[in-house]
Amino acid sequence: MLRILLFPFALLYGLVTGIRNWLFDRGVLRSEAVDVPTVCIGNLTVGGTGKTPHTEYVLDALRRHFRTAVLSRGYKRRTRGFVLAGAGTDALQIGDEPYQMSRKYPDVCLAVDERRVHGVRELLSRRPDLDVVVLDDALQHRAIRPGLTVLLTDYARLYTRDWPLPAGRLREWRSGSRRANIIIVSKCPVDLPADEMQRIRREIAPREGQSLYFSTYRYRPLQAVFPEACPAAQPLPDGDTGILLVAGIVSPQAMVSYLAPQAARVETMFFPDHHLFTAQDFEAMRQRLRAMNFSRKMIVVTEKDAARLLSLGCYPEALKPLTYALPIEVRFLNDPNHSFIQKITRYVTENSRNGRLPAAAHADAAQNRHHPGNGTGQPGD
Repeated sequence: MLRILLFPFALLYGLVTGIRNWLFDRGVLRSEAVDVPTVCIGNLTVGGTGKTPHTEYVLDALRRHFRTAVLSRGYKRRTRGFVLAGAGTDALQIGDEPYQMSRKYPDVCLAVDERRVHGVRELLSRRPDLDVVVLDDALQHRAIRPGLTVLLTDYARLYTRDWPLPAGRLREWRSGSRRANIIIVSKCPVDLPADEMQRIRREIAPREGQSLYFSTYRYRPLQAVFPEACPAAQPLPDGDTGILLVAGIVSPQAMVSYLAPQAARVETMFFPDHHLFTAQDFEAMRQRLRAMNFSRKMIVVTEKDAARLLSLGCYPEALKPLTYALPIEVRFLNDPNHSFIQKITRYVTENSRNGRLPAAAHADAAQNRHHPGNGTGQPGD
């Protein structure tokens, strides 16, 4: 009933975004290409598609062969304009997701700027040797024209079944998918059958020249958020461990399902996406832990939440030894030949602005142990 009531507003929102896209498509509004290969990773929906893990997946591959930078908007940061990440920057200055990426990949040049064309030009003025810039969450930033676009859609909520805001979660009409070179159905079950992949392929109906892939998550061992305060041993939940899962993300249920079999009990504290924790939140966490009657107690957070906790400077000392992050990594289900990364490295190589054509880029990317395929389903092409 609520969706029906909101549908007229969704039509109005869709009309506005549709006119805007039409003006860009017709050249009335200017869309600029920049003087460096650019890879855009985005989505049609408001969050929840796994954009950051997939961006990290691409960064991890590109940085091995190219001088790589990533440019993000820096959502919910407390600064404005162009900010280049460095030793003194934190999540409050550049945003939680960029801060997470800068900590993981210190060899990658990372900056934030709400004006993407200006941000790329600033990056090139400071790093003229750059080979490629990854544009994080830039599908709707039509002022910049990327060289290659990757579109993500959540397996549990495909854009083909969604509606524009506020009746649904789409930022624009489904036809925006036409701007993508590659479409990835993310957060799939690990054992997604081949016939289900084919059914989704028919539903999405990729256009000529578009590639369709299916990806899933794999959780990695827990990591101490404050290693200086934690015991040296790697934490392993057991049958007498109580876990308090604290998450400020769109879809935390998968974490609950993963942790539940490993502990005696998993309690949850869920917050809105990009939530900035307060002293009241920390006191509530202490109270919840105190009420747990287990020999071991742990607080588990997402990597994005950990980035915010590290930046606040007021996280209680008593909670630091108990706080761990649950890292995730992307795995492709239908890419046994690693063609996804090969497409991206081929694009960067063929459009190199510095005359650097690493001959081993394609072969090395395919053999890289960080990007194995599971050999399920059909090839991505």
